[in-house]
Amino acid sequence: MADIKVPVFSESVSEGTLLAWHKKPGDAVKRGEVLAEIETDKVVLEVTALQDGVLVSTAKNEGDTVLSEEVLGVVGDAGSAPAATPAATQETVSGPIANEATAGGTATQPDSAALGNEATRRDDLSPAVRKVVVENGLNPAQIPATGPKGNITKADALSAVGQQAAPAQTAAPAQAVTPAAVIPAGARPEQRVPMTRIRQRISERLKEVQNTAALLTTFNEVNMQPAMDLRKKYQDQFVAKHGVKLGFMSLFVRAATEALKAFPVINASVEGKDIIYHGFYDIGIAVASDRGLVVPVLRDTDQMSLAGIEKAIGGYAQKAKAGKLTLEDMSGGTFSITNGGTFGSMMSTPIINAPQSAILGMHNIIERPIAQNGQVVIAPMMYIALSYDHRIIDGKEAVQFLVMIKNLLEDPARMLLEL
Repeated sequence: MADIKVPVFSESVSEGTLLAWHKKPGDAVKRGEVLAEIETDKVVLEVTALQDGVLVSTAKNEGDTVLSEEVLGVVGDAGSAPAATPAATQETVSGPIANEATAGGTATQPDSAALGNEATRRDDLSPAVRKVVVENGLNPAQIPATGPKGNITKADALSAVGQQAAPAQTAAPAQAVTPAAVIPAGARPEQRVPMTRIRQRISERLKEVQNTAALLTTFNEVNMQPAMDLRKKYQDQFVAKHGVKLGFMSLFVRAATEALKAFPVINASVEGKDIIYHGFYDIGIAVASDRGLVVPVLRDTDQMSLAGIEKAIGGYAQKAKAGKLTLEDMSGGTFSITNGGTFGSMMSTPIINAPQSAILGMHNIIERPIAQNGQVVIAPMMYIALSYDHRIIDGKEAVQFLVMIKNLLEDPARMLLEL
């Protein structure tokens, strides 16, 4: 027999939530196989089997709070009989799923929490499908599957959500029913969903920054034509040599690194009444994931090539999509970059990622008329923004920092030649 224990949390994490069991008592398990997932306020941790055998029992239910190194269950040798497990706690979920009134009485739909637990136990559901099923209280057994092996696809799950939210096509029976039994015609359904730990932590940190820092944002615009020409000219050779495409983000990371060297206070942080100047450049890249905004960190960007930056960002994006980012991936950082342009944002005022003192915001590229050499020309322009903590960064430094980034991107040869 071997205990299944919660992984050791970092010092900044006190507890987590048991997000899902991937096995149920009686299931065979293999060494290294994922048995459960635990969500902390920063990442989702996987609990793996330490030996081959059978899951004998579970001591915690999905949704329970767990502590570092707490026992979750027991794995025994092959042939071990499963033990009784604690009954799942019942929760009342307010949502668009209604009971159906029948002539003989009221037939109720399965409880949403029970359906969510059933969904998380099914091995044939991908993480994306499982998320849709659990969040919308769907019954996987009632979702028509169109996957290549009879599996439920994300499109199948989303289609089921749409059908679930559609208004009832038949009129309610004439006899009296309780108000909660049937949603009246024309009603606007609502669903109450608890925040995940990660979302709660994001909310706390952002609000803490607004309450503590003296936030100010300065703007500028960049003619992206030179950078676009550079990419077009060398893209094929770049891909052939490095196996990765040259994107704009690596150019922005390089430009930001050079500007941070010129303006050290923007790479600094506040600690009590002290300013901590960092002699290294660790730049966080904001990445959108299904669980919320995460900011993995590129270490020592002054020592990274453009190809190295692109590969690192691509690797983080894959890990974020799969929910595999670790605490180490997101710890630290002296400056951050966020790219709202990938979603079509024209302009924004990003919030700094404490304890950092500044963040650069990129936006979408739009062709606009500009004055160039006394003539009006059409050019691909991007608005860029720098939000900063005015307690330690003066407006002069912030504006000059942003102007330097603009100049480097509009003449990338200077940046690459370090001129």
